[in-house]
Amino acid sequence: MKNIIIAAGYATRLYPLTENFPKPLLKVGEKSILERMLDDIDQIDDIDEHVVVTNHKFAHIFEDWAHQVTYHHPVRVIDDGTETNDTRLGAVRDLLLAITGDADGHPVEGQQLVDDDIMVLAADNILDFSLQGFVDYFHQKDTSVIMCHHEPELRKLQRTGVIAVDGQMRVLEMQEKPEKPVSNWAVPPFYIYKRSDLPLIRDCMNHGCGFDAPGNLAHYLTDVTTLHAWPMPGKRFDIGSLDSYEEAQRIYG
Repeated sequence: MKNIIIAAGYATRLYPLTENFPKPLLKVGEKSILERMLDDIDQIDDIDEHVVVTNHKFAHIFEDWAHQVTYHHPVRVIDDGTETNDTRLGAVRDLLLAITGDADGHPVEGQQLVDDDIMVLAADNILDFSLQGFVDYFHQKDTSVIMCHHEPELRKLQRTGVIAVDGQMRVLEMQEKPEKPVSNWAVPPFYIYKRSDLPLIRDCMNHGCGFDAPGNLAHYLTDVTTLHAWPMPGKRFDIGSLDSYEEAQRIYG
């Protein structure tokens, strides 16, 4: 299983901290946001490589970082070639770049396609639980899986992905930022996709899949394959603004 970290955003809401430095490598206490995540994932036996997709502006910073850290599994950095927030590829196209070598999903001659299960994660979250349980659930269900958590506030549900599930937690429907949510199950940006679903992912752009947010892909796959949802056993802290970064420092630093 490949661990693919989407880290190609420009984090404009954290300026000036992230004007010339990537958000995932900001320190929270003694370690960066990304290192806190990788310290857990690197212990999972299924993982055989960490792939970090970033932009051209920050690629050299991630490359320097990758040469300094030591993990059981190798770390590979992919440069998506963009240099500004206005020209960013979007999370889905960054994922396609990682698995095919092309941001539109077209195989590139001489580029080896990823042919493995993939875990896809946003790089700006701190979790207080291990992702080992997520991987175990993936094997138990033997389908692609997404994560979910119970969100009681309507205002927050209207700003995220929301799913309807059956009694076995099979995803029946997924909404993006719905005015009238179908449930209280919100979807954070954590996914595991089966190797057998990769052809669908590679072809998603030909079927109207949105490309800006990682939830666009999960939304598309809900209609064409089987997904199950794993309820988060703990909490996540999403670092998206200066206030939330300062709060993370207070809690975890």
